[in-house]
Amino acid sequence: MRADSTTAASAGPDAGTPRRVAVIGGGISGLATAGMLARLGHEVTVLEQQETVGGRAGRWSADGFRFDTGPSWYLMPEVFDHWFALMGSSAAAELELERLDPGYRVYFRDGGPPADVPAGREKAMALFESYEPGAGARLARYLDSAADAYRLALAHFLYTSYQSFAPLLTREVITGLPRLARLLTESLQHRAARTVKDRRLRQLLGYPAVFLASAPDRTPSLYHLLSHLDMQDGVFYPRGGFGALIDAVDRLTRQAGARILTGAAVTAITTERVPGRAGVRGQTRATGVQYRTADGAEHHLAADAVISAADLHHTETELLPRELQTLPDRFWRRRLPGPGAILLLLGVRGELPQLAHHTLVFTEDWDANFSAIFGRDRHVPEPASMYVSRTSATDPDAAPPGHENLFVLVPVPADPGLGRGGVDGAGDPGLEAAADRLIAQLAADLDVPDLADRIVARRVIGPGDFAADLNAWSGTSLGPAHTLRQSAFLRGPVVSSKVAGLSYCGSSTQPGVGLPMCLISAENLVKRLHGDVSTAPLREPLGPESFRVRRR
Repeated sequence: MRADSTTAASAGPDAGTPRRVAVIGGGISGLATAGMLARLGHEVTVLEQQETVGGRAGRWSADGFRFDTGPSWYLMPEVFDHWFALMGSSAAAELELERLDPGYRVYFRDGGPPADVPAGREKAMALFESYEPGAGARLARYLDSAADAYRLALAHFLYTSYQSFAPLLTREVITGLPRLARLLTESLQHRAARTVKDRRLRQLLGYPAVFLASAPDRTPSLYHLLSHLDMQDGVFYPRGGFGALIDAVDRLTRQAGARILTGAAVTAITTERVPGRAGVRGQTRATGVQYRTADGAEHHLAADAVISAADLHHTETELLPRELQTLPDRFWRRRLPGPGAILLLLGVRGELPQLAHHTLVFTEDWDANFSAIFGRDRHVPEPASMYVSRTSATDPDAAPPGHENLFVLVPVPADPGLGRGGVDGAGDPGLEAAADRLIAQLAADLDVPDLADRIVARRVIGPGDFAADLNAWSGTSLGPAHTLRQSAFLRGPVVSSKVAGLSYCGSSTQPGVGLPMCLISAENLVKRLHGDVSTAPLREPLGPESFRVRRR
């Protein structure tokens, strides 16, 4: 494809001289892409509309409390290790990681005690056995399958942008096609139901669908691999929160030579028409970006290649004219956004031992909860399943002495019309009222009747904030849902088919949502720009010999 080959030439290692690259968006994917390209000798500028980098991995501080406002589960540690190694460092050098035990706690709203999901396979098997005779052995087989699926995904399906399917035609993939077909066509919910009968255990196996911006009945069972990550590999926490992770990626990206502009909102991708010659068809190519700074001034940054790590819907529909959109409006009408979220950042007086570092509260009517989020009559579920992070349980610097910091995430429909939040109740009245109801529900679930009275710091974030602050499609908190039609090569593209020199990365594109996937997305794009169509990660440390490219 013409745009593809030109994009590869625009930032590839054989271009002869360093190229000017503009990266739109300073989330982890944009930062990681910029850092790798800068390390390879290119002149890279990141443009981030907010005053701080991080994107969805944001942070907020108030009155001695520190909150992450986005990702809070550190899974797939080998992916982070690999990116740091590419940049000449290591996760051990950049972060202070702690393995959580229990990995998380679960309240089932059935009147019984909560379940602590321990770190380690044998302990998890014992937990399952305590709920259902024989479930421990069945979990062992489930985790064996999950580990195998994860290994298969890492080896063949994650570190690729599917530019060529030839590298996928290995003996392992071909002989495993019947099993792979079932993993893709059977839902995670059905797979969990085949494994255990107890409703609570089914919920434990099905909840990872939320990490994938989806629902268990819409998510391919291939993603049962996530149970390998949380129950077998374990859940980790970077001391200082996920802001410490973003700081590390930001630091290494700057050290590699990338320039990062904050408060720089890109308003358009600029292009020019290049006429054809000697039998070569003419094409439109990217020439840079137009952006606006906080003082209202307009600027143009010239570039040989443009990479958008921003929301793909926003990039296509707001930064490009209709005739240059790879994905027109009709494409988005057929797609399913992931859930929105109401986030509650609560500073609470006194201790809350009822909560672990990570706590999940599940409703009994699982189907009704997800139907409220994804069904025809979409509304804030009541009661709602929710996730609570109490990082002060592990990191005492996250809250003043004698206090706790709570990050509460409630999946809701992806609808900016639900409103924007604010500090101390200053957000849209409807959203703040919903937040009040959710706080009351949490107080009842935890048997802490005075919870609302003990809140001394409060901020609410809603789908309207995700749409306004992050340009998130439909106000989704994560990105497009991981349904079968929105996974792997069926997910958003990596390159524009209309504009040469324009590429994409981030949660809207392959391989998907979550910080590890965003790092892999960055690496996959760098591989593609340098002609590497393999399914393997780049060789460490990053340099010209990292790429698996057939030389003519």
